[in-house]
Amino acid sequence: MTAITTPSTNRKVIILAVAGALGGFLFGFDSSVINGAVNAVQKEFALSGALTGFAVACALLGAAAGAFFGGRFADRFGRIPMMVVGGVVFLLSSIGSGLAFGVVDLIVWRVVGGLGIGLASVVAPAYIAEISPRHMRGRLGSLQQLAITLGIFTALLSDAMFAGAADGASEPLWFGLEAWRWMFLAGAVPAVVYGAVAFLLPESPRFLVLKDREADARAVFIRLWPAGDVDREIRDMKDSITDDARSQKSGSLRGKTFGLKPIVWVGIILSVFQQFVGINVIFYYSTTLWQAVGFKEENSLTISVITSVTNILVTLVAIALVDRIGRRPILLAGSIGMTVSLAAMALAFSQSLTVAGELSLPGAWSPIALIAANVFVISFGASWGPVVWVLLGEIFPNSIRAKALGLAAAAQWIANFLITVSFPPMAELSLTITYAMYALFAGLSFWFVLAKVPETNGMSLEQADTLLPPKNAARNAGKEARKAEKIPV
Repeated sequence: MTAITTPSTNRKVIILAVAGALGGFLFGFDSSVINGAVNAVQKEFALSGALTGFAVACALLGAAAGAFFGGRFADRFGRIPMMVVGGVVFLLSSIGSGLAFGVVDLIVWRVVGGLGIGLASVVAPAYIAEISPRHMRGRLGSLQQLAITLGIFTALLSDAMFAGAADGASEPLWFGLEAWRWMFLAGAVPAVVYGAVAFLLPESPRFLVLKDREADARAVFIRLWPAGDVDREIRDMKDSITDDARSQKSGSLRGKTFGLKPIVWVGIILSVFQQFVGINVIFYYSTTLWQAVGFKEENSLTISVITSVTNILVTLVAIALVDRIGRRPILLAGSIGMTVSLAAMALAFSQSLTVAGELSLPGAWSPIALIAANVFVISFGASWGPVVWVLLGEIFPNSIRAKALGLAAAAQWIANFLITVSFPPMAELSLTITYAMYALFAGLSFWFVLAKVPETNGMSLEQADTLLPPKNAARNAGKEARKAEKIPV
């Protein structure tokens, strides 16, 4: 967008972006709150390692469905209604999971919560990108990941507080309910706040123009950019929508590269790599992981909270840099840091010993594993965490943005599910092999970014149509121009 902005205008946009990013907070909270409850749930329902992994990961199946259909529903009904639906779904999931009487209904309610996570993962970045002026869009888009990290921190902190108050996650706390149940029930509070805030937000002006609600779009523009050229903004949007409608492939994700447009594949693969490095193993299983190598439950919870704080701080660094040095350099640096730290974790766990039936890391290997895990979180949190969400909000053309974002987010959740559900059995087999595999994917992510990911820093959303043009497009355009001038080719 090219509207003139003032400090007052910037404040209004920032407030709306922060409010929109509350979905990311719920996303982080709901996906990570099970961290402190894993062992208690496994004990409560006598679960095997594989079933425990599925109980943790099942929310991600719901998230994949929510992300896939969320883009379509957001295009049809609007961004704000989908935010409200997300809040209601989160609320139901929190209450249902906290009062679960068996593993089956726990899984059902976790899947319901996953639907809300999927909706939030699509609607929040799209909404933030569509209300933000281009010079602020990277930083405001990064608020989604910052909100996710705050949600993760809040979930892990509340887990530690409930477990501490009850002297263990499996112990009864209030009204005869175990502490792990209160961990889930706590999610009802941010769910209600999110749903209430969504009612106060204006609809995306791009969606309003798309639905021929020009007067409503004009009112939003006047509110956000009172010093801007509202007529020009609406005219540009109309022209863009008209061009999309005239295009034969308008709104279609189909292309010649394995059935999809190349830019859609870039978004999908970015999403898959973001998960295949194993970041959510840290946030879903860290308490269990550190207990497995000799730390007590309370110490493991404390380590998890410290890791989540680190994640927040480095996300702030990414927000400060993303519009200054660009998206690609940050991703490349992050890939290097993740590869090295994950390889160090694999090496550390290769030195583990079994003492009295329990795993432990001897000598200096325990602090090495802790340091490597936090370096990994720093490398991810300062790069692939926030920047992938920024790119997913930017790289797709207007005509397919919501649908493509939904497909990419669905791919992300499926990848997340595969990593999450496979970790318990893989950890039982070998933590060394597990982290070596994550290190391999981190290394591959470097080469993918280097070869395929476009730089979007400073581009308007309309300019996304120029990213990854068809093969030989420039040559063909030149031929057409020469033909028009009757110059032999």
